[in-house]
Amino acid sequence: MKLRRLTRKRATDEVYESLREAILTRYFRPGERLQVDEIADKLGVSLTPVRHAVQQLANEGLIEIKPRSGTFVATLSIEDIEATFEVRIALECLAAEKAIERIKPNELARIEDLIEALSQPVTNEESLRKHEKANSELHQLLIDAAGNKRLAEIYNGLNAHLTIARIHAAERNESRNTEFGKRFEIEQAEHEEIVAALRARDVARMQSALRAHIARAKSTLMNAWQQQG
Repeated sequence: MKLRRLTRKRATDEVYESLREAILTRYFRPGERLQVDEIADKLGVSLTPVRHAVQQLANEGLIEIKPRSGTFVATLSIEDIEATFEVRIALECLAAEKAIERIKPNELARIEDLIEALSQPVTNEESLRKHEKANSELHQLLIDAAGNKRLAEIYNGLNAHLTIARIHAAERNESRNTEFGKRFEIEQAEHEEIVAALRARDVARMQSALRAHIARAKSTLMNAWQQQG
C-alpha cells in the first residue's frame, strides 16, 4: 500500500480518510513519527488539510501530538486495551438487542456468507488479511443492524484502537503462526453460536455468546503483549 494523490473533493476529509487507512493497514506503524510536510507533498495538497486531518485523528486517539517532539502514530498500553474491550462488550451487547429486532434478510444473508468465509483455513499472511477483513465486517454488520448511528460511531473509534493494538502485538509476536489453527477453530465456533442466537432471535443467548467471544479475544491479545514483555 502507498499514499495516493488526492482529488479535490474536500481535501480535509480525503486526507483524513487516507491517513486513517494508512494507519490501520500498517503503512504507518505504531509509534512511527509522521512528517506533515512530506505527507502533504505525497498527497498533493497543502499543509492546512493535513494538519486538520491530523488533529481529527488525534481526537480519535489514533495519533499523538507531542509538544516539542512531533506527531506520532499512537501506541496503546495494556490498560488502554483492557478498558477498550470493556466498552466494546457493552456496545456489542446493546447492538445485539437492537439488531435482533431490526436485522434485514439481506443483512442476515451476508452474515451467513461471512461465516462461510471465516471457516476457510488461514495458512499465510494473505489468507490472514482476508480472514481479518471478514471478521471485521461480521461485527460491523451486527453493529449496523442495530440502526443506531451514534453507537456505530463510537464502536468504529474503539475498533480503530484495537486494530492498532493487534498490529503492535503481531509485530511483537512472530511465533503466532503456530497458533493459527487452534485459535481460529475456537473463534469459528464462537461466531457460529452468535449467528445461531441471532437466527433464533434469542437476545440473552446472543449477548452471552458475544461476551464469551470478546472476552476470549481480549485475553488472546493481552497475552500476546505480555509474552513479549
